[in-house]
Amino acid sequence: MQKQCEDNFYTTFSSALMLQDYHDTQAKNSRWYRCQVNELQVEPLDSKSPLYSDITKFAAGVTQDAVTDTAENLGIAIRVDGRYYPVRMTAYKSLLDRAKIGGTALPKLSRKVLAEVLNECLHLFSSEALLLIRDEKVSAVHSGDSSDYSVLPINELLAVLTKKLDERFPGNEFESGYSDHSVSSAAWILPNQREELIGTYTKMLIAEGKSKMASKLMPGIRFTTSDTGVASAKVTAFLSGMRYPFHIGSCIAVDHRHQKKVEDFEAALDQLFAQFGDTVKKLESLMNITLEYPVNAMTRICKKLSLPKKAALEAIAMFEMSYGGGTATAHDVFMALQEIPFTLKSQNTPEGKMLVIEENMARVLTLRWSDYDLAKAVNY
Repeated sequence: MQKQCEDNFYTTFSSALMLQDYHDTQAKNSRWYRCQVNELQVEPLDSKSPLYSDITKFAAGVTQDAVTDTAENLGIAIRVDGRYYPVRMTAYKSLLDRAKIGGTALPKLSRKVLAEVLNECLHLFSSEALLLIRDEKVSAVHSGDSSDYSVLPINELLAVLTKKLDERFPGNEFESGYSDHSVSSAAWILPNQREELIGTYTKMLIAEGKSKMASKLMPGIRFTTSDTGVASAKVTAFLSGMRYPFHIGSCIAVDHRHQKKVEDFEAALDQLFAQFGDTVKKLESLMNITLEYPVNAMTRICKKLSLPKKAALEAIAMFEMSYGGGTATAHDVFMALQEIPFTLKSQNTPEGKMLVIEENMARVLTLRWSDYDLAKAVNY
């Protein structure tokens, strides 16, 4: 059974209330700690280190489970207020940023040498650090300058989002929620606004003989954020009903920088909701774009967006077999591209990586298709 302190812990939610309660509790039990970068002291925490077998050196509340899990993962600890906390993998990049070092050689060092290198570099800088201590470990080591990192509490973002959703889309339904130590996300569908938002689009699909697809589609909103530097606070529009929901259009995003506040996120939501209809129109416009070389266009687009090669090639091969040759519309190719996230999800691709891929694929709506519809084949 997974323990919440473990680096690979994740959980899902079947209701918005469960999601909100989880993040309210998480916020109460988390600690944001400010200190000077040169005050940070890193120690090795692998199974051979003295710390591993001396739980008394750790802060109150840190269990042997957290120590053991860290020894199996990142393998270092940080001293905070005279006591040690294990360091989560999510904190590794931000810790390197505070030390102003990087490179592929560092993970290959022994934990003892890595700790020594980090300490030598950290002690050179007097700037401020902002540590996130959560679930028995240091989960992030952000810059303490509010221009570089601004805390946007997840529970407060969720409260604002649900309030705005109820105002603009009454009758919205919570579809799913997810959280791990890197990222949190949630999705709502909008059944009462289906006709308003995608009525014209579904009628166009029916006219094209795609009534089955049209009957399944449902508009929705997806929320994503992270306290560990993985993602900004963002909301995107999507359509569900296919094998995997697909994002449409660009997202609104409020970065954890430049002294941003939850109020900035609230203002950005109004912008997204107002643009939902325009986003669907871009999707509709793809049905009017004829491609002479659709397989070539799809291949070039996959390469342009740096989509995972194996999954992309499978989707291209499926499209080539199914469309029957000749011309196709940009909409046909767009829908064929949706096989890529479905394949990746079925292979248990991590949630954080899936979110990046989905956002990249949403950029298809803004591409100039003529740049990719070329007779010359392309290697991928």
